[in-house]
Amino acid sequence: MSSKVDEALGYEQARDELIEVVRRLEAGGTTLEESLALWERGEELAKVCRRWLDGARARLDAALAEEEAETEEGEDGDE
Repeated sequence: MSSKVDEALGYEQARDELIEVVRRLEAGGTTLEESLALWERGEELAKVCRRWLDGARARLDAALAEEEAETEEGEDGDE
């Protein structure tokens, strides 16, 4: 479950925090409980990033489809 705070995070904020979480996990030296909490936070941040990227992909796809439709309409009108 994502919190309201996670939903308000921008892509860059979530990505940067995720990078820090991964860095801390890779560095080691944390307790099992701390490592588990970091991993759970990383999972949530990854979901936030995925939602942003999926939204960006949908917007790009829509813009490309619209551009293609306009191009096809323009070509049809020339005949």
